[in-house]
Amino acid sequence: QVQVVESGGGLVQPGESLRLSCVASGTIFSISAMEWHRQAPGKQRDLVASITSSNSTNYDDSVKGRFTISRDNAKNTAYLQMNSLKPEDTAVYYCRFVIRKTWVPQWNQYWGQGTQVTVSS
Repeated sequence: QVQVVESGGGLVQPGESLRLSCVASGTIFSISAMEWHRQAPGKQRDLVASITSSNSTNYDDSVKGRFTISRDNAKNTAYLQMNSLKPEDTAVYYCRFVIRKTWVPQWNQYWGQGTQVTVSS
């Protein structure tokens, strides 16, 4: 079994920072893409940032220059450093990992349960 768990959410004021973490555990051979998504109330879930196994990154335009995604392969962990937070960043943040469990080249996606980020004065 594989589990993916986010942490680090909370309530902050506009302009402040937060760092989210997402850890995968269980039977893991390798992880390709690591992604952060977010879903605000009444809205669809959107991709915020992604990082490949070769550390190539991609960001939604709304967070470019403010958010940074990174990964630690030895720890099966992805991070999202969020700076200069705005009220419109308020959402539940989810991570999604694409994981290969054995030497067999079969990949599956795994989602975390989400962590709430609220930006409000």
